[in-house]
Amino acid sequence: MTELRFDDKVVVITGAGRGIGRCHALLLAARGAAVVVADNGAEIDGSPTTSRPAETVVAEISRAGGHAVACGASVADEEGAKSIVDAAIDAFGRIDAVINNAGVHDPGLFETLSTDRIRAVLDVHFFGTLFVSKAAWPHFVRAGHGRIVNTISEAMLGGIPELTSYGSAKGAVWGLTRNLATEGAVHGIAVNAIAPRAYTRMSASQGRQLAELFDMPDDVMAEINASMPPELCAPAAAFLAHEACPLNGEVLMTGMGGVARLAVVRTQGITKSPLSVEDIADNLDQIMNVHDSYVTEATRSVL
Repeated sequence: MTELRFDDKVVVITGAGRGIGRCHALLLAARGAAVVVADNGAEIDGSPTTSRPAETVVAEISRAGGHAVACGASVADEEGAKSIVDAAIDAFGRIDAVINNAGVHDPGLFETLSTDRIRAVLDVHFFGTLFVSKAAWPHFVRAGHGRIVNTISEAMLGGIPELTSYGSAKGAVWGLTRNLATEGAVHGIAVNAIAPRAYTRMSASQGRQLAELFDMPDDVMAEINASMPPELCAPAAAFLAHEACPLNGEVLMTGMGGVARLAVVRTQGITKSPLSVEDIADNLDQIMNVHDSYVTEATRSVL
């Protein structure tokens, strides 16, 4: 098929100074997009540093002949998030897509997590996604088109210890994605998400814990990490950010050379009126049986 290009398009990418976000930025720029590389250089737990990775990525893009500007504002601050979108308008005169990738990682057992630590994770993952999307939204509405690509995680489905705050935040982003998709469709705005599998600073810290938990040899862990370069997540994000993408309200799980739909299903269950507690207990196998289930759709396509 024809190459999906981004010539004359402007894309804002948050958390784009390192890891997955950097790969998004390099791919989009290579395909013609003007990119706002937004990253405040924080450590993986959100603590401040003097690092300015966004400028390094902008320099990479410029050397390759692309167009990009850096923004060091924090997505967790509403005015900071607005300034990221304003940077796109000021530098390039428009905005066509947002890829919300910024995140922090501060794992801990539930009983040890303070309210402040939980809120700090939500501030970046959920409110950061909300604030940047909200700042871009009126520009998309006026233009009659736009693409928002959020970043969720399989961690929201559970199964990994010490990720209560992170998984909850990603679950909130997933809910935001589905509901914004419903509202955006009438304006030509599509809102989707990726669930990436990649070896990054964040996954490295969690990987060490998992290796200890499952008594995994170092060479096995190294082999797994080598199979998850972050650049393998960028094509899915780029596809969802492209104006030709027909999806809306969907999640693409991506990484390790693969891509798949992550969907919510509803089982056939039972219907009985009146319904008693015992009816549920007696028919639990049927209620939980997913073999005849169907996918719950978010909304119609914007195309």
